[in-house]
Amino acid sequence: MAIPTYWGIAGFPIAHSITPKLFTIVGESLGMSGSQCVFIEAESIDEFEENIAGLDGELWLSCTAPLKHSPQTRLGVNGPMGVNAVNQLKRVDGNWSATSTDGVGFIAACRHIGIEPNGSTLRMRGGGSAARAIAAAWADEGGKIIPIEGRRPLVSGPWDGAIIFDSEEIEADIAIDLDAAAGGGESIELLAKIQVSISYGEKASSDEFAVIMVAAQHLEAWKMLYAPERAADLLSLSLLLKRLSDFN
Repeated sequence: MAIPTYWGIAGFPIAHSITPKLFTIVGESLGMSGSQCVFIEAESIDEFEENIAGLDGELWLSCTAPLKHSPQTRLGVNGPMGVNAVNQLKRVDGNWSATSTDGVGFIAACRHIGIEPNGSTLRMRGGGSAARAIAAAWADEGGKIIPIEGRRPLVSGPWDGAIIFDSEEIEADIAIDLDAAAGGGESIELLAKIQVSISYGEKASSDEFAVIMVAAQHLEAWKMLYAPERAADLLSLSLLLKRLSDFN
């Protein structure tokens, strides 16, 4: 298979990101070497395009805020219906493709910690791209959702049938505050048996839910976008987390 010239992370802030490490670990496990890890700091799609202008060759990037919506119009890629955002980009011969792995990564991380979405209730604060991706995946797996409005509400989408109304007193099985600031920002407390966060800082350990989810969605990105032909050869999530913990 073709080995990309570059792989890494794009967005802002990204100094804390473990994604380049994940690319290295997964790539090495598949016998891939020689790709250069990159951190593309960009607070807009214009800055993103300016910063990658000198990167010739195949490029694989995980992208975070504020670059989840603008690639769709600027780069001509599409996110899943209702989610309308992407977080994984691949450029081959100047042509871009993309997908979103926030939702499937969240599902895989929940299963890793022993929570099965089917029949479970998720209390979720926020309505941005990650919230929509998680809501779509959770509903698709048979879970119920209690939306809590934060900076923005959760709009109507393919998850509508999973929404529970009049639910202030219901204790959810799991909760997440998606309005917590990137880089390890604090979450508000939500009524649930367990609350998790997908915001992590530079010293985060591999047993934190946020790190588990990033690793899970990274594996999904290899399956869905980067190298689907090698899906059967990928590390398990548990092994990837162990190698990440050992990574120097």
